[in-house]
Amino acid sequence: MGWEKTRERVRAARSDLAAAVPVNAAQLPAAGLLWWIWSTSRDQYETGYGGAFGILCLLVFAPLLLPLLGLLLSAVLALPAILFARPVLRRFGGPEWACRTVAAAATAVGWGAVTTALFRWPFVATASVLTVLGLLPALGIAYVRTRSWSQWGLWWRSALVCVGLFALALGGGLVASAAGLIPQYEPPELTRAQLTGVWRGGNGAELRLTRDGRAEAHSLPTEPIDRDWTAPHYLDYVVCAGSGTWKPDPGTDDTDRAGILLHLHTDCGRDTRWSVSGTESAPQLYVLFGDPDAGTLRTLDRAGD
Repeated sequence: MGWEKTRERVRAARSDLAAAVPVNAAQLPAAGLLWWIWSTSRDQYETGYGGAFGILCLLVFAPLLLPLLGLLLSAVLALPAILFARPVLRRFGGPEWACRTVAAAATAVGWGAVTTALFRWPFVATASVLTVLGLLPALGIAYVRTRSWSQWGLWWRSALVCVGLFALALGGGLVASAAGLIPQYEPPELTRAQLTGVWRGGNGAELRLTRDGRAEAHSLPTEPIDRDWTAPHYLDYVVCAGSGTWKPDPGTDDTDRAGILLHLHTDCGRDTRWSVSGTESAPQLYVLFGDPDAGTLRTLDRAGD
């Protein structure tokens, strides 16, 4: 008797998971579009096409990618929520939609805590996004199970929902952008005093700037002396250390941001221009080495006082 119940529960979980995959696939293009629209309010560091090329690739290869991505999202979000909701329903009862909603939110919070611990992603933002992604499958599974659709019938309905959600996201994003609800990113305007101090980046990079124009660099990426991009062993940047000088650089035109021009008294690399990014409260310096569309981006964050 116990074995039969276990088999029945496994079959029910597999049925719910099979229903979750098309539902998840249907929402992914709209979610990707909304993420891209939101990213326009963040600094793109003047690189590439701001994610537009990625959106185009997603649309072209969507028929192949969406089932796989839907399966992945279902395994990560939907399946844990299913396994959490079923025993709660059996034990306490109540509306199925409410239990599935709570289970989806609890799963999102759990993954939000994991990603915060491992990757230092912002917990509230990550948990909120994962909760939104988990709600439609959590509520859609119960609806799909009441219909006698074939797998093919489920997938073509998923395609229709996908198109509708994408159109809704596109229209809403355009309206929000036109209304100024999604402002375009503007880099902060830093004074010489605000540029003065210690800046740190990845791989031990450190840059110290003093008020009198002196600079001290440790493990700092700089422009290579040889800029021949066609060379077989061309490097986007070289890592240098030493003392030098710096000065603010206001930029030359509308497409060239304010920043600093750094000169090191070594033969390691060329003068490097670092541009301003971040915000007033958390400023950054960055430089894009190599190909503007596919180069290497390096950033420095202002160290705490």
